[in-house]
Amino acid sequence: MLKESYWPADTSLPVLDLTPGDLLRDAADDVPDRTALVETAPPGATLTGADRPDRTWTYARLLQDAEHAAHWLAARFEPGEHIAVWSPNVPEWVVLQYGASLAGLVLVTANPALRDAELEHVLSQSGSVAVFLTDAFRGTDMAATVERIRPRLPRLREVVSFTGWLAQVRDAKPVTLPEVAPDGPAQIQYTSGTTGVPKGAVLHHRGLVTNASFVAARAGFPDGGVWASALPLFHTAGCGLTVLGTAHGKGTLVLPQFFHPELVLNALQEWRANVFGGVPVMYSALLAHPGFDEYDLGACSVILSGGDAVPPALIEEAERRFGARFSTVYGQTELSPIVTQTRPDDAPEDKLHTAGTPLWQVEVKIAGADGAPLPVGEAGEICARGHQVMLGYHDLPDATAQTIDADGWLHTGDVGVMDERGYVTITGRLKDLIIRGGENIYPSEIEAAVAGHPGVAQAVVLGVPDPDWGEQVAAVIRPADPERPPRAADLHEHLRAVLAPHKTPRHWYLAGDVPANAMGKIQKFVLRDRIARGELPELP
Repeated sequence: MLKESYWPADTSLPVLDLTPGDLLRDAADDVPDRTALVETAPPGATLTGADRPDRTWTYARLLQDAEHAAHWLAARFEPGEHIAVWSPNVPEWVVLQYGASLAGLVLVTANPALRDAELEHVLSQSGSVAVFLTDAFRGTDMAATVERIRPRLPRLREVVSFTGWLAQVRDAKPVTLPEVAPDGPAQIQYTSGTTGVPKGAVLHHRGLVTNASFVAARAGFPDGGVWASALPLFHTAGCGLTVLGTAHGKGTLVLPQFFHPELVLNALQEWRANVFGGVPVMYSALLAHPGFDEYDLGACSVILSGGDAVPPALIEEAERRFGARFSTVYGQTELSPIVTQTRPDDAPEDKLHTAGTPLWQVEVKIAGADGAPLPVGEAGEICARGHQVMLGYHDLPDATAQTIDADGWLHTGDVGVMDERGYVTITGRLKDLIIRGGENIYPSEIEAAVAGHPGVAQAVVLGVPDPDWGEQVAAVIRPADPERPPRAADLHEHLRAVLAPHKTPRHWYLAGDVPANAMGKIQKFVLRDRIARGELPELP
């Protein structure tokens, strides 16, 4: 039983000294004829010129395509160069990921929803020499977008469409591939941007492969199992946890092109998926689908979620209606990405209210202002040190030094509490901290209390400037009934019994939507900007 909030690394499982290319080769050697990858898309919705939208790959075929891709890439780019991928979930993305690993290239991942200026920032800041893309997606002419910004990207040598790319790759002539070090850079993943301009976290092969294997192990992913996920590949939860976690278990990855309840439910049923991974908003949409209970999801034994706080009521409903056990993950891109995880067989109280215990091979502490571990039960900053820590932010040494201290601890900026067993509960973010008259106020407690009002569908609490108090507590609500939002006086009365007066919001704002990034994390800086510009009406 712990007395201070420090968890020493559990070394009972090894760090895997592998690249993703090594991982794929091992799986193809062991189970060459097992199905490795399944494409799932609406009828006729191929985005890459393929003759059908439901292609499959065995491990032998996937390795063959990845090695051909590596030869194609190595003939055009030097080891260590950065190539970007800007595309939704298509199998070509996965082939490129493995091919880049085998060719010693660094893959830069970009959200397909990015607009011109956002994409330009990623391509320019990363120093990408090429970008691979689908020509169009969801009404956006992606090829035209790149052409518009290309004159401002002098280092960008090639723009490669995924349309017909596999056919080119399969005709590639063999070339000598480099030796790729597991501790070398594998990807540049741009952080979620919940607090401003995204930074490029440089992740290494060893961290991505090992972290994915640990998450799969704690989730109980069976050898040769089926893992379905609509998580975006541009994020570590997609191309890291899901792609590499499935390969570690030599299982089958079922890859929906995008998240849509019917597309995902059909995939889960048809392929008898054992594991499903999604962010909380995906589970809410699936459970709200009117035909959910008609699907046969009996093979699904574990459902994974993270990216943002998972409401306890959602966990309970998901377990009951999926007939599966829930596992919550917590981490961030800079940590490749997962630090703690609940076990599917944890006690209900731990699954509902904590983010679990640290994974193997990582030290975790809850630190005070001086960096020392706090006594158990006291809130402080969550810090982690181990195999999975990023190499740094690309071309941003000052930002790297502010995040990784001289002793190798990565400071997450998240606030949490560790109990005597090592279970971690996330309570907020340091940058979300509201300082009112010198008193520290953490928004998560207030958000939960406000959301308990029947007229509130969602609540976000943040600090707004105040000339007398420094900051005042403000709440932005999305009403359960947009036609009849609750009154500020009613919400104030609701909170009187559960919150101290200084925590009760002084200002109440109404929003039709709450901005979030692709992984479902709330972007409070956007709401602050909207309040400052007077764009959000105050509740009467």
